[in-house]
Amino acid sequence: MADTLSSAGKRLSQIKDSIMGKTATTIPFDPDSTSFPTRKNLPKLVGAPDEAAWVWGKDDFVGRLNLLTPTRVKAASSEIKTGEMARLDLPLNVPEQPAFGRQKFEHKIITLVDGVAYDDTYNMNTQSGTQWDGFRHFAHVPTQTFYNNTHKEDIIGPAANHKCSVHHWSDHGFSGRAVLLDYRSYADSQGVKYDSATSHAISYEDLVAVGKYQGIDIRPAAQGGDIKIGDILLVRSGWTEDYYKRSPEENAKLALRGHETHEGTAQWVGVKQEEVMKDWLHDCYFAAVGGDAPAFERWPTPESYYLHEYILALWGMPLGEMLDLEKLSELCKKNKRWFFFFSSAPANMPGGVSSHVNATAIF
Repeated sequence: MADTLSSAGKRLSQIKDSIMGKTATTIPFDPDSTSFPTRKNLPKLVGAPDEAAWVWGKDDFVGRLNLLTPTRVKAASSEIKTGEMARLDLPLNVPEQPAFGRQKFEHKIITLVDGVAYDDTYNMNTQSGTQWDGFRHFAHVPTQTFYNNTHKEDIIGPAANHKCSVHHWSDHGFSGRAVLLDYRSYADSQGVKYDSATSHAISYEDLVAVGKYQGIDIRPAAQGGDIKIGDILLVRSGWTEDYYKRSPEENAKLALRGHETHEGTAQWVGVKQEEVMKDWLHDCYFAAVGGDAPAFERWPTPESYYLHEYILALWGMPLGEMLDLEKLSELCKKNKRWFFFFSSAPANMPGGVSSHVNATAIF
């Protein structure tokens, strides 16, 4: 009898959740919940830095990708209407000289049987082009803690293990609904001119204006907006457009600012470090965020923190950089649609820090 009552109670709870929605209150959070706490209402976790959203369990290594549930992925598939596709990765050798003085991509063809069979090898830094910053890439600086209580000893050295390895993303899967906020097109329409190789800041208010220009409300659905839990955010700053307009020599000089014998500090366009931006990025419950510039956030930061700390280490959101958003922008304009199906295949590399994005947008 007790088992029958318990089963009935669970069923009533499920019916209530399906009708009224389910609020995530107990850790670990249920990723199928329809309501999650705002940044200002995050539970304080014992032994974690302030604002840590390590809410998916002590052995979780995929963070906000937990939000890409079968239900949400299936719903996202409804965005596929025309079947048009846009690849979101630059060629592996672009940029020819990666930003921040990183190693250049090297491609070598190997002859197996002359005229009959060939192999090739790639020698590269996974941060050399279109990339996901994995959770091992950037820590919460004051505590030197990576996502979900991961530390340097987990990444390198004799005790190294697979905590927060990028291969966990591959195991989970990385597909869902994405949205493009095309700041460059909006700025052009307003006569706003800037160089993406400067620390031009894209503020939250700028993105609100971009949304209005595109006919969407960028607030989370919980606040009456168009952003759904688990959406993937892409911001186009025009970096790729500018890159192809410059000479190889100009691009190399810009990429090496602050490195080797080159003078100056690296500067790149990106989203602004500000409280309202942090609130928005967190409270929308994006599964991941990305942009077309080398750092996603305005670089260098003029604040005492990096957005990388919040996005990666505290909240567990994959962070994409140098995505090719040019064809995507054209498809969005053509179809007058800014939401689309997105699929990425991160590297299945146990122990990996980062990965090329390997992504496609489908309309």
